[in-house]
Amino acid sequence: MPHVSAHVAITLARHVDHVFGVMGNGNAWFLDALERQTSATFTALRHEAGAVVAADTHHRASGRLAAATTTYGAGFTNTLTALAEAVQAHVPLILVVGDEPTSGPRPWDVDQIALASAVGARTYTVGHADAAATTVIAVEHALTYRVPTVLAIPYDVARREAGPVPDTLDPRLPAPLSSTSPYDLGAIAAVARKLAAAERPLLLAGRGAWLAGAGPALGALADATGAITASTALGRGLFPRSEYDLGVTGGFGTDQAAELIRQADVAVVFGASLNQFTMRFGETFAPGTEVVQVDIAPAATHPHVGRYLRGDAAHVAAALVAELGSDTGSGWRESVDIGAAHVRESGDGVCADGLLDPRTAAARIGELLPDDRVVVSDGGHFIGWANMYWPVASPDRMIMVGTAYQSIGLGFPSVPGAALARPESTIVLTTGDGGGLMALADLESAVRVAAGRGLAVVWNDHAYSAEVNVYGAQGLAKGPMLIPEANFAELAGAVGARGVVVRTPDDLDALAHWVTEPVDERPFLLLDLRISGSVVARYQQEILRVNS
Repeated sequence: MPHVSAHVAITLARHVDHVFGVMGNGNAWFLDALERQTSATFTALRHEAGAVVAADTHHRASGRLAAATTTYGAGFTNTLTALAEAVQAHVPLILVVGDEPTSGPRPWDVDQIALASAVGARTYTVGHADAAATTVIAVEHALTYRVPTVLAIPYDVARREAGPVPDTLDPRLPAPLSSTSPYDLGAIAAVARKLAAAERPLLLAGRGAWLAGAGPALGALADATGAITASTALGRGLFPRSEYDLGVTGGFGTDQAAELIRQADVAVVFGASLNQFTMRFGETFAPGTEVVQVDIAPAATHPHVGRYLRGDAAHVAAALVAELGSDTGSGWRESVDIGAAHVRESGDGVCADGLLDPRTAAARIGELLPDDRVVVSDGGHFIGWANMYWPVASPDRMIMVGTAYQSIGLGFPSVPGAALARPESTIVLTTGDGGGLMALADLESAVRVAAGRGLAVVWNDHAYSAEVNVYGAQGLAKGPMLIPEANFAELAGAVGARGVVVRTPDDLDALAHWVTEPVDERPFLLLDLRISGSVVARYQQEILRVNS
C-alpha cells in the first residue's frame, strides 16, 4: 500500500522532471518512492545548499519547475542561503524536506517553518490524508508567486500507509497582468505619444520582459520608434536586432554605451527593477531623460521613474506598437555608431606584477568558447569579466546565482542544474577562488553531471577581491581579505576533471584544444587562472566611488 512519502513523490513527479538532493533519514522514504515509482530523475549533490542551487539553476536555464530535497534539521538549515537567493531572485522551486514528528519536536529539531519564513519561503506540511493535495497546493504557490516553496513531511507520517494515490487537479495559475482598463489604455496612449515625439528613444529590458515572452513585441516597438535598445545583465539577448543593441547597461557596459544611454530623451524600461548596478548608482540616465517603467510590481521601483505602467511587458509593448501605427521611427539609431559601444579593453596580457590580466583572459576565452553555451556565475568581483566579454544568445543562457542575495559559494552546484536543463549545450562556470573554495563539496557534482560538456573558469587572485577593492582601498586591514593560493587544477584532477593552471595567454591554448575534442571523449575542464588583483572591474570602480 502506498505511504505518505509515495503520495508526495508520485504527485510531485507529475509536475517536475528533475529532483536534486542529498539523502538522509528525513527524506529516505520520499527518495525511495521517487526512484522506484516515478519517471522523475534524481541527481545527487554533495551539499544541501547545492541541491537548492541546482533546482534554482535548472529553472532559470529551462523555465521548468524543479525540486530539491534534504533531510530535516541540519540538512534543512544548510539550504537557507540558497533558499534566500531563490526567494530574492523570484525563482520557483519545491524543496521537499523531512520535519519534526506531529507529536512535537525532538531534542535536535528546530522550527523549520519559522526559518523558512524568515528568508521569505512558505512551508506546506503534508498530513496522512492530504499529502497529494498539499503537494499540488505547494506547486501552485511556487508557480503563482514565483518563489521557492517548502514541502515538509513529518517524520512519523513519512512511511504511514495512505491508500491509493488520488488523482489531483492541475495547479491553477493567474493570467498575465493585462492593461485593458480605460485608465491603462489612456496611459499607454500617453507613452506612445512620448515615444512618437522622442528624438532619441531608448528601450531597456530586463528578466521580467524575458519571462513575459516580450522579445518579439519589443523588437517591433524598437522598429516602430527607431529606438536604441539595451538590457540588464539578466535580460541580455532579448532584443532581436543586435545591430541596434548596446548590450548590457550599467557597470557591465562600456563607456561608449553609457554615453549613448545618457543622450536618450525618452527611455522606456520593461521588466527591470532598476537596481543599483543597472542604474550605476543613479548615473545611468541623464537628469533630462524622461523614464517610463513597465512592470508587474505594485509601483515604480526607482525614484528616477517619471511614469509607471503596471502590466505584462509583452502586452504593453504590443499595445504601444498598435497605438503608434505606421510611425517610421526617429532615425536616431541609424545615426550613431553602435559597434563602437561594444569595443572592450583587451588588457595587457601579463600585468606589472607578473600575473595574468583578467581582461586579456576574458577576451581570449570569449573567442574560444562554443557558441552554444550556457554561462553560470557565482558571485564575486570576477562577475564583471564574464558579463563584459562573454556574450550569450538569450537571457536563459547567463545565469547569475548569488547576486540577488549578494552571496558567494553557489557556483559549482549550479553546473548540474544547467547541464540537465540544457543537455545539448556547453556549460561554462565562472567563479572566484573564495567562492570556489566555499562550494568545493560540489566540484565533484559538476564534474560527474556535466562531464565533457562542462568547463569551469576560476579567477584565482588569492583574495576576496571585492572586499579588497572596496574596504582595502579605504585603509582597512587586508589580512582577513586574503586567501592562500589554492591549486584548483589539482583539486579538479582529484575528482576526474582536467585541470590546467593558466599563467599567460598562451596557456589558454588548452581551451582551444579542448573545444576541438569529441564531447564524449573529453573530461570536464577547469581553468585555474592566476590573475592579477591590480585590475579592477568597471562596475566595482563605481561601487568604490559610491563608498568613498
